[in-house]
Amino acid sequence: MTTVILVVMCLVVGALELYAGKQSKDQARAFVRRIDELNDQVTKQNNVLVTVGEQLTAELARVKRDTLPALDSRLRSHAEQVEELATLVHRADDYLRTQAGRLHDLEQQRITLAALRRKLAEVETSVRSFTRAGAAAVESKVDTALDRLVDLERNGDEILELQRTLTRTLEEVEDVVAELLRFTEGELDGAVSAALTGRPRPAADDAAAVRATGRLWTRDGPLEDILTEMYERCVRAARLDIRFRASEGSGEAVPGTAERRRYFLAGQHVEDLIGAFTALLISTGADLPRNGTDRPHPRALARVEPGRSLPPGVEPARPPEDEAALKSLLRTLYESNGAVAQIGPLMAVRTRDELLCAVLTPPQSLELESDEVFWDPAAAGLRLRRLPSHQLWDLTAWAAVP
Repeated sequence: MTTVILVVMCLVVGALELYAGKQSKDQARAFVRRIDELNDQVTKQNNVLVTVGEQLTAELARVKRDTLPALDSRLRSHAEQVEELATLVHRADDYLRTQAGRLHDLEQQRITLAALRRKLAEVETSVRSFTRAGAAAVESKVDTALDRLVDLERNGDEILELQRTLTRTLEEVEDVVAELLRFTEGELDGAVSAALTGRPRPAADDAAAVRATGRLWTRDGPLEDILTEMYERCVRAARLDIRFRASEGSGEAVPGTAERRRYFLAGQHVEDLIGAFTALLISTGADLPRNGTDRPHPRALARVEPGRSLPPGVEPARPPEDEAALKSLLRTLYESNGAVAQIGPLMAVRTRDELLCAVLTPPQSLELESDEVFWDPAAAGLRLRRLPSHQLWDLTAWAAVP
């Protein structure tokens, strides 16, 4: 019986030990699983912490790179603004002090003015004691003084106007003297050379003698410089030398008109100039439209009719220099509403309605000069209309064509 009990107890103890071992194994497995879970959680948290740390590092780097310099610049800007405000405050303080000083001065002036006012009141009281006769005498003296001041002012204006007129006259005299000096210098050089060499002056010096005269005037003052340039270019193209030029007032000219210019020309005989200018005007007149069309006369010199083309490689002939210069002068005259140009026997007149050219003989030029019609475009145009047809060219239609 005892043995059975012992055996049973052994079995019970073995069963208990087996149960306890199983429980311990289960607890060990659960403990290992728990440790693994904790390990996984720690790993995940560690990864999260690493990510957060990287983000914090990047954010700190961005702050150091962007925010801190901006804050530094703002702080510096604010510091500069504070300094400027401090400077303005100092200036305002100085200004207030200056204004306070001025107010003090104004107060002193007010006191002085009050004293002067009292003094003036006393003077006024004393003046009222004078008789009316004395007051009338004083008033007459004051009126006389005012009249003298007005006269002096008027005389001053007249003196200024006379000074301006005298200045203009002196400038004109200087120009004339300079032209005379240039004119006589060549003559003196030729005479001295002839005297030193003991030879008579060569015949070539005859070209330097004045053989023709010229005139130029326009009603349009703004065109004076351009017209003068075109005129002198035409003179040079005609192989003439300007030996002397003079300017004279236009008398009772309209304000804004140009002054009258006279030229003394040398280098060509009048007979040669008559032939040369006649040929040029014939060439120019040949360009006039005919039969109501824009086609020029078939005898036009060095011209190609519109619509006709030149052969390949052939360029249109350029007009001679004297012809081009004359046409430029005539077109410039046409732009004016009143002008007169004379180069020896050639005379061009621009009236308000027409442009006339003529080649005059010496007697005709002398007659026009004696009648003093050179400076009047209207009168000169009427006189030119009386000339024979072979001496007169009406270039109004020619100048109107661009």
